Amino acid sequence: MIDELAKITTIVVITVAQATPFAPPVDGNVLASREISMENRYHVKSVSDIFRDNILLNLAYMDGKVAGRQDVNWDEIKKPFTLSFKLNPGEVFAYHDDILPEYKNKVVRTTNAHFVANEGFKTDGYLFGDGVCHLASLMYWVAKEAGLDALAPVRHDFMAIPEISREYGVSIYSNPYSRDTHTRQNLYIANNKEKPISFKFDYADDKLKVSVSEIN
Repeated sequence: MIDELAKITTIVVITVAQATPFAPPVDGNVLASREISMENRYHVKSVSDIFRDNILLNLAYMDGKVAGRQDVNWDEIKKPFTLSFKLNPGEVFAYHDDILPEYKNKVVRTTNAHFVANEGFKTDGYLFGDGVCHLASLMYWVAKEAGLDALAPVRHDFMAIPEISREYGVSIYSNPYSRDTHTRQNLYIANNKEKPISFKFDYADDKLKVSVSEIN
């Protein structure tokens, strides 16, 4: 997460390996599944709502529904949805595109965002994009329970994340104006299975569920 750097207007973006098109929801052998309340992201409701909105916006970027601030329509973003993506054996998901060298030729998908104001992310007065660490932590938790190779180099020990154990807390930070400086504040998930796997996200009734399935 990063505060807005208002005086700098150029964003340099790394190109990751070509990803397969965003997959429709896939049902297979479910390896792990976890759910959190989107109304319980912080003990102050106004801040919790900002966390929720940033998580939902991050998922809209991941899904390709939003490519920039001009696409942000909060009425649409807050509607219930299901989305998923697939990783073939050996492929890697990284939360953002500032990537450790050992993963650069393996990453096929990111969340497509940098969590900054000019992408439409909100601030609670501290940082723009607050809340995306909660989504990363939920994904990390499910990935670990599914037996995937998952690496979160920087833990979220500076603050508890509601409904998620500290051992799964992930610190996410992306600065699109300074490349190769936040590779460790990222999340890397590799498919170490012999079959493709899918990550599925279900948002409804103020709950977000993330599931990992092995595709037959």
